[in-house]
Parts: sequence; structure tokens; C-alpha cells
Amino acid sequence: MSNTRYEVMHEQGSVPVKSWTKGVPFEDEAKRQLRNIARMPFIHGWVAAMPDVHLGKGATIGSVIPTLGAVIPAAVGVDIGCGMMAVKTSMTADQLTDSLKGVRSAIEKAVPHGMSKYRRGGRDKGCWGNLPDEVMTAWKPLHDQFEVLKEKHPVLKNTNNINQLGTLGTGNHFIEVCLDEHNDVWIMLHSGSRGVGNRIGSHFIELAKKDMEKWMIQLPDRDLAYLPEGTDHFNEYVEAVEWAQSFARINRQVMMQRVIKAMQAELDIPFDANVEAVNCHHNYVSREHHYGKDVLLTRKGAVSARKGEMGIIPGSMGARSYIVRGLGNEESFCSCSHGAGRVMSRTEAKRRVSMEEHAKAVEGVECRKDKAVIDETPSAYKSIDAVMEAQKDLVEIVYTLKQVVCVKG
Repeated sequence: MSNTRYEVMHEQGSVPVKSWTKGVPFEDEAKRQLRNIARMPFIHGWVAAMPDVHLGKGATIGSVIPTLGAVIPAAVGVDIGCGMMAVKTSMTADQLTDSLKGVRSAIEKAVPHGMSKYRRGGRDKGCWGNLPDEVMTAWKPLHDQFEVLKEKHPVLKNTNNINQLGTLGTGNHFIEVCLDEHNDVWIMLHSGSRGVGNRIGSHFIELAKKDMEKWMIQLPDRDLAYLPEGTDHFNEYVEAVEWAQSFARINRQVMMQRVIKAMQAELDIPFDANVEAVNCHHNYVSREHHYGKDVLLTRKGAVSARKGEMGIIPGSMGARSYIVRGLGNEESFCSCSHGAGRVMSRTEAKRRVSMEEHAKAVEGVECRKDKAVIDETPSAYKSIDAVMEAQKDLVEIVYTLKQVVCVKG
């Protein structure tokens, strides 16, 4: 396979950074952040940057980081196990109603989404009030291990956990109804480990920083504090991350089940939704073998793309999304992008994009068109077409999806 699709940054005293960024914006701050990661002494081989790469908190979003004997909690981030799920249904476009407002409303009623500030006696609208039976059932395989985690880390006791299982969240998390190029109907959603995953990530990031101070270890960036293998904090972090990743996967499964039921009831069509299904993380760490070594591979805003492995690369709320098959390119540690990648911060998007521009960009999509979602407007993201072109040696496109309904938190 030709290696000419990526570009290389390499400075003295660090490993190279290989970036699949030809034809897409690549901000200087993200480059600086990647160079800092490449200076860490336990990186195996190089750092890979995906075409959706952009500045992140602690570590760069769209980065793939192979490490030996250590893990960087901020490189995994606080939305541990965040990822995508998509199912192809047996429905076709002509079975959908002309107006899809009812479908969007049914989905919004079926899945808690968004967030509201706590009031005395009130609750966050993004949480369950009364737990549905399927949520309690889905929690069972998570319960015992969570009790162990709480004993070791009391900070996890007062978290949203079971009451956010099967809920969407805010920001760039979404639920969509899409059509592929054959006019088959898909359901696709994006979410992670919710509040409990955030608390786990934040907790261990702080523990790593304190360890660095205690051991007087100098870092190129304080957010790159790491946990050495063999230490108690390392073992406990790996244990907690694995649990959070399981929570995230089950969270997506519960939401998908509820969306399917809501759509079947709203459309009065007993469609099948198990024709094809993909459920993949894009913020996580896993033990993998690359270039002769067993490594801890952290993907922050990146998807596993082993040869033949199915994945999902979503565009923005007004652009195409892709179901892809991995090509197993070892140069990227068998990884690909997790989406389009931001080119504007949320604050910048709210300042620069008008409501008229946003409404035009999402024309034809049944979705919210208010000021609260301006930060997710399509122009805040890179061109998904350019992103896909830049990683043609990482994945092949199997299906091209275009959303007709989009539910945002």
C-alpha cells in the first residue's frame, strides 16, 4: 500500500507525527499539541493524526497514540467510550411520512436528551425520572463492577449513572434517521458514557497530575500527565475505563432499542432493524499489537479500521455520513477519522453564523433550527468530502447516508 497519503512532522527529541491531512485544514495549535505528545518518552513508533484532527483538551482530537508502559488519561478524555451506532432497517424512503415532525417528536419523547440546571425538587431533563424496565435490565451487567469502583473511588458515588443509561446528552451527540444511496432507511446515533464517564475521566486526570508533581516529572504540557504501568492508579484507571466503555456501548444499544420502538409506533410499520448494525467507540484505549509490540493504543476522536472491520464516520447535521470498511493500514495503527472535525470553536460558531445561514445549511432536515444549536451548524465543521478523500488508504466507503431527521441535545 502506498504511504504517500500522509504527511510527516518530526522534531529532534521526539517521535514523528504522521498526519492524514492533505486537503483539509490543520490548525497550528493542533500541530503544537501533537508535537508535545510526540515528545513523551513512551510513544511506540509515531503518533498518527486523522484528517478530522483539531485542538482538544489535554490531547488532540483525531489522534492515535501508541504507548508502552504508560497511559495518558487526558488523551482518552472525559467522554470515555463515546462513539457511534447505526442500524439499517428494512424500511425504504417511500414508507416515511411526508412530514417527519412526528418522527422527531416520537424520538425526543423516547430518549432523554439535553441538560437542564438542577433546581430544588427538580431533575435534569437529560436523566430518567422513572427508570424504564429495559434500563434496569441493561444496568445489571454493569452494577457489580460499579460497586467495586465506588468503594475504591468514593468520588463516583454521587454521579449520574443508571439514571443516564439510555440517554443522549448534549453538544455534538445526536440521533438521526438517514437514507442511503439505495433509499434504504437507517437509524444512527452518537453518545458515550455520560456523566459517570466524565467523572471517571476527570478524577484520573487529576490523580495523574498529582503523581507527576509528587515524582517531580517535567512534562511538555501539564495535561499530558500519565500513569505508569504497574502502579495502583494505572491498574484502577484501566479497570474504570473498561467499565465506562461497556457503559457507553450499552447506552447506545438501549437508546437504539427505544428509538426503533418509537418509530415503529409512530409510523405503524413493524420494520426490522437488524439488517446491518455497527457499534463502535471513538474515544477509548485498548490493548493491541503493532509493529512487534503489545501497546496501549489510545484513540481520541478516531475509529478502529482493521481490515474488513466496519465503522461509522458521521458528517455534520447537514452533511453526508459514511458507513465504512477498514483497510487495515498499519501506518495509522489501523485507524480512521471519527467524523469531520471542527474548524470553529462553539463560541466562534455562535458569533459568526447567522440563523438564516444555519437554516439554509440544514434545509430538508427535520431538526431544531434555533440559536441553541448554532454551535453545531455544518459550517463549524470541515468538509466531510475532503476528510474522506484524505483517508482513502484507511477505509473504503460501503454506504453513504444523508439524514432526514436529526435530534440534538
